[in-house]
Amino acid sequence: MIGICIIEDLIDIQKGLQSIIESDRRFHLLKCFSNAEDAISELPLLKPDIVLTDINLPGKTGIECVSEIKAVVPEMLFIMFTIYEDNDQVFDALKAGSSGYILKNTSPEKIIEALVELHEGGSPMTPKIARKVLNTFNKNINQQPVTELLSKRELEVLDLLSKGLLYKEIADQLNISISTVKRHLNNIYSKLQVQNKIEAVNKLYNKNQG
Repeated sequence: MIGICIIEDLIDIQKGLQSIIESDRRFHLLKCFSNAEDAISELPLLKPDIVLTDINLPGKTGIECVSEIKAVVPEMLFIMFTIYEDNDQVFDALKAGSSGYILKNTSPEKIIEALVELHEGGSPMTPKIARKVLNTFNKNINQQPVTELLSKRELEVLDLLSKGLLYKEIADQLNISISTVKRHLNNIYSKLQVQNKIEAVNKLYNKNQG
C-alpha cells in the first residue's frame, strides 16, 4: 500500500482529501496535519511514500515544509495541492523538491491518478500548470548557455561546422558517419531552437561571449 500524509489547514478540504484517499485500497492514510511545523517534526518518523500538501499554511508554508523535509528525507515524495497558479509559487515548489503540482479544483479521480502516477515515478501536474512550466522552459532555454544545452559531441560537431568543415570532413575528423553528423545537427537545431547551421553557429558564439 502507498502510505500518504496530508498537510491542509482547512478542515473541510482536509476531510475531503481523507475521504478520497480512504476510498482507494491502494492507499493507506497515515496522518493529517494542519500546519507545516507538526509535519516537519513527525514526517521523518512516519516515513510516508507521498505527502500531499497545501502551500498557504499558518506559520511555515508548504514550500518551506517540502524544502526542510527533503533535506532530511530526500526520497520522500511531495505533491502540492493548492489554489495558486502563478509562476513564482509553481517554480518555488518545484525547486524546493516537490514532484507534482495539482490545483484544488482537481476532481477526486484525477487526484487519485496523480498520486498513483507520482508513486510510479511520474511528475503529475494539472494541465494548466504543465503548460506554464513548458512555456517558461521554452522562454528560459534561450537564456541558458549553449555549453549547458548541448552534449560534448554536439559541441564538437557545431565547433567544426563553425570552422567551415563539410559534413564529410566532420564525419572523418570525428570518426563517425555522415548520417550521425546529420542526426547530431538535428538535435542541435532542436535544442537551440534554430532552423539552420548559420543560426546555430551565431548562437554558439553569441552565448559564449561575455
